[in-house]
Amino acid sequence: MKKAALILGIIFLVLTFVGGGYVLINHGQVNAGYAVVPGIWAMICFGFYRSGGGLP
Repeated sequence: MKKAALILGIIFLVLTFVGGGYVLINHGQVNAGYAVVPGIWAMICFGFYRSGGGLP
């Protein structure tokens, strides 16, 4: 479970930077959620990974 959280965190981190680039390329005319939503999921996954991967 811990390894899956790390892999998902990395994937969401990459999607965050891709979404941020998409927003910048379009001069901010598109929704910033393309970068924010994957960023939130990346933080959740990395937090789960750092906590030891166990559910409370």
